[in-house]
Amino acid sequence: MSGMNFLERLLDGVAVEWKPLGEIGEFVRGSGLQKSDFTDSGIGCIHYGQIYTFYGDYAYQTKSFVSSTLATKLRKAQKNDLIIATTSENIEDVCKTLVWLGEEEVCVSGETYIFKHNQNPKYLAYYLKTPSFFDFKKRNRTGTKVIRVHGDRLATFQIPIPCPDNPDRSLVIQAEIVRILDTFTALTAELTAELTAELSDLKKQYNYYRDRLLTFEEGEVEWKTLGEIGEILRGTAITEKEANSGDYPVVANGPSHNYFHDQSNRSGETIVIARSGVYAGLVSYWDIPIFLTDAFSIHPDNNALSSKFLYYVLKNDQTKIHNMSKGAGVPHVRAKEFESYKVPVLPLEEQARIVAILDKFNTLTTSISEGLPREIALRQKQYEYYRDLLLSFLKPEEEQ
Repeated sequence: MSGMNFLERLLDGVAVEWKPLGEIGEFVRGSGLQKSDFTDSGIGCIHYGQIYTFYGDYAYQTKSFVSSTLATKLRKAQKNDLIIATTSENIEDVCKTLVWLGEEEVCVSGETYIFKHNQNPKYLAYYLKTPSFFDFKKRNRTGTKVIRVHGDRLATFQIPIPCPDNPDRSLVIQAEIVRILDTFTALTAELTAELTAELSDLKKQYNYYRDRLLTFEEGEVEWKTLGEIGEILRGTAITEKEANSGDYPVVANGPSHNYFHDQSNRSGETIVIARSGVYAGLVSYWDIPIFLTDAFSIHPDNNALSSKFLYYVLKNDQTKIHNMSKGAGVPHVRAKEFESYKVPVLPLEEQARIVAILDKFNTLTTSISEGLPREIALRQKQYEYYRDLLLSFLKPEEEQ
């Protein structure tokens, strides 16, 4: 049965009215609670950052406490209240919602709103995860580095309330929708946990076989320095302000590109070593045109060493390479030091055999288009599809 057919049967002809949150409840800003106020025991409290790191969607108890004396001065959430964090550094986490289901009141910090209402709290929380609310957040955000959505704007967001003239019937309908979504959520979480555990085991196997395949006994293979069989090239300095709009990823000190430019300075297979910062020494592999900046690239003589084989060798030495970084403030690695870095040189046929094995493992453990990461992503997309379908009430202007 489709989500819309289910809704039609559940509603059985009753009206659905779109109401602003400000009409069905009240936003109360939390108090000036700081992390320094936390105690080992006392009255439960929730700091807005903990919504992201500790709780998930629903909470029955707290992991932090304040003294009874301080608690008397703080605003509190009661059972079924929504606690909405309105500040974050990314738009996804702004207005992340926690439903408080604990029997005792809980103190709530500033940078959050307590939403007091008379609806099913999980129904509201599920709707605040839909694309319509995400689009609303993007339209109503303020700030760039620190993003906020203020309570007066939140109060204007409209949510569908079935059977608004009969509150008891409305809550029955909301509860049935919640029951189905809770069941689907649990099944999705169970399957995702199984896939994640399988992925973890597969990554362990991958690391084991990579280490076995790339570990050689003394005298088993020939070792040469990168300076003997390759070329090491520094990137070209550029800032985001200096870049022109284009299609070429700008690669520097991280696992992914930073922004785009209208020129490239590397093409084909490129092994990149991040030069400085927290990712100093990070080894990455690119097989598309890129613009390399605060990093350097290694280009082996492909008559002796394939680029992909060298990448796997260096990636297997990732910890060792990270440890080559120097500097107390901003750690960095030096391109010059890699000229004397020794790597094994095998017959090209053997290199190709090892690369083929490791490519398969790499696809299974990292690919977003194949393998287990793809399966995990598909399960989440499937869940979001049916959740949104089940909550797809027509607005008056959409009705025929």
